[in-house]
Amino acid sequence: MKPAIPIVIIILLFLAMDSVYQVQESQVAVRFQIGRIVETEIQPGFHLKLPLVQNVLKFDRRILSLDGQPERYLTSEKKDVNVDFFVKWRIDDVRRFYQATAGNEINAQQRLSPIVKEAIRNEINQRTLKDVVGGERTNLAERFVEVANPAAESLGVKIVDIRIKRIDLPEDGQVIGSVFERMRAERLRVANELRAEGTEQSETIRSNADRQRAIIVAEAERDAQRLRGEGDAEAADTYARAYQDNVEFYAFYRSLEAYRNGFADGEGVLVLDKNAEFLRYFERGGTPQR
Repeated sequence: MKPAIPIVIIILLFLAMDSVYQVQESQVAVRFQIGRIVETEIQPGFHLKLPLVQNVLKFDRRILSLDGQPERYLTSEKKDVNVDFFVKWRIDDVRRFYQATAGNEINAQQRLSPIVKEAIRNEINQRTLKDVVGGERTNLAERFVEVANPAAESLGVKIVDIRIKRIDLPEDGQVIGSVFERMRAERLRVANELRAEGTEQSETIRSNADRQRAIIVAEAERDAQRLRGEGDAEAADTYARAYQDNVEFYAFYRSLEAYRNGFADGEGVLVLDKNAEFLRYFERGGTPQR
């Protein structure tokens, strides 16, 4: 009996170790019992299973890559283009993935590649060469994913993204030249539109500036006229008060102003009577000064 004890302990340890398994953070697992699936979508962590009776398969739950070989496709104009692409995909339904591919990623990629190529072919067949080469790559890639995903569901996978790495034109100088000419015409059209928009904005800004200038000048002229009127009114009021305070001095001051204005150029000639009121302040000792 004593020699059998170590053997029993070893068997128990083996069974205990075989009943515990770990799923990593980047994995998802499926548990089988005698070849039949009993549990799917087992999340990361430590789990228990029946030793010897049950086994576990683990799959990568991260986004995987499929780098496809360049393929030649026909546009709606029956022109050839060579398209090089890659695919980002991940396992979406573990049970279906195992049933369709036996859990083998290589098998999955081999079956996924024709699905993606067919989706790209259908979309390119509906577009012109100009749309494929010079169109919006993002919109085209989104359309690839939308068309390919329903077929990819049968494999238990989900296509996350399909991107075109490169599009080559066939070795035909006439085709390449026509494509470049179309692209050049398109860019020229866009440039002309931008120039026209810039000219329109420039005219709008200039007209707004002229209008603001006219408004500012008019307001300044209005303020100047108002200030000038206020000044004239204040001067008149000052003159009136001076006249009321000293009539003789005011008369003398106004006569001096009249003399200054009358003889300002030094060449004026006035013919007046010697007793004229205008010459009243030219008199000295009762004798008018000439």
